[in-house]
Amino acid sequence: MKRFNYKARGKDNGKLIKGNIQAENEQTAGRLLIEQGFTPLQIVEEGGGIFGGKERIKNKDRVMFTRQLSTLIGAGLPLATSLRTVIEQTENKAMKSIAEEILTSVESGKSLYESFSAHPDTFNGVYTALIQAGETSGTLDLALKRLADQEEKDAAMMSKIKGALVYPGIILCVIIAVLAFMMIAVVPQVKNLYEDMDKELPGLTQFLVNLTDFFGNFWWLVLIVVLAIGGSIFYFMKYTPLGHKVMDSVKIHVPIFGGLFRKLYVSRFARTAEMMLATGVPMLDSIRIAIDATSNKIIEEEYAKSLDIIKGGKALSEALRDREYMLPLVPQMASIGEESGKIDEMLGKAAAVYETELDNQINGISTMIEPILMVIMAGLIGVVVGGTLLPIYSLVNSVAT
Repeated sequence: MKRFNYKARGKDNGKLIKGNIQAENEQTAGRLLIEQGFTPLQIVEEGGGIFGGKERIKNKDRVMFTRQLSTLIGAGLPLATSLRTVIEQTENKAMKSIAEEILTSVESGKSLYESFSAHPDTFNGVYTALIQAGETSGTLDLALKRLADQEEKDAAMMSKIKGALVYPGIILCVIIAVLAFMMIAVVPQVKNLYEDMDKELPGLTQFLVNLTDFFGNFWWLVLIVVLAIGGSIFYFMKYTPLGHKVMDSVKIHVPIFGGLFRKLYVSRFARTAEMMLATGVPMLDSIRIAIDATSNKIIEEEYAKSLDIIKGGKALSEALRDREYMLPLVPQMASIGEESGKIDEMLGKAAAVYETELDNQINGISTMIEPILMVIMAGLIGVVVGGTLLPIYSLVNSVAT
């Protein structure tokens, strides 16, 4: 159900009343208000309006909601009471609205699993599967705690990877700014100097002058082309299935960062499988959910081949051993777990190893990229300097002689 803000006239004195109401759509909201004796004047979905946009549910909002619910249920409070308390403490309007819908669903007799499943955009398959397993086994508070812990780990890891990309981005911006300054401020001065001396420009300098003139005269065309190409690439990557697949492929094959993303996906797979199995979810369902949790189409398609092998009666370690993009420690630890009867624990240890390695690699990635960027920066600036300063020295020498 959606939440709508409304303005209406009261049935007795015609006084203007403002409030909100939950309904399936705007028409249903209007009908409910009329049934209550109000005359609707305006009904707008919460978060909507001219400047659009529902408030976005961030990972930290979902983690906070999950952890608070886990704590209250673990303290022995009834589920409905726990949800009501969490709703009072939730600041994000979108998260609060969803929590209220979950409460309404629970109070109408549905299970928490069914209530969470009604919001797949907010709670993915890992959430709903763990909640279902927690409800079945009577360990809902532990299931929710595991969810919150894993969400925090995953968010922290992604934040570190994004942070590692910030430094190269800053360096590239500096390179572009320096080159733009020299092309705009220095190259035209060199051109004027040679024209005053009635001398012919050197080849490299002439190229830079032509490039500067082109950008100066056709900057609007360059801007249109760049925006068109950039917008097309953005739309393709973000809103088309093929674009998602291409982007996922780039992530695991791009130099330097490809290895980081592979370890991220493998650790995510192993950690999710550990949570599922530890909560009592059947093996096949656990692996299917863990595959979906990687959130990379290329990885998902490759790992999904292991499902048929498991269905055929083979062990998990054997199903994972020959999979592309699967790092060797996971099937090895799975094999040990199968022999010891602690497969969930062994998968968790494999995930911990790759999470540690990933953390160390991210910390050192700036050191690895810095010399490469410095060489690129020196080369580009060297070309511009060679096309501006060297002709000036040559001109000075020719005048002196």
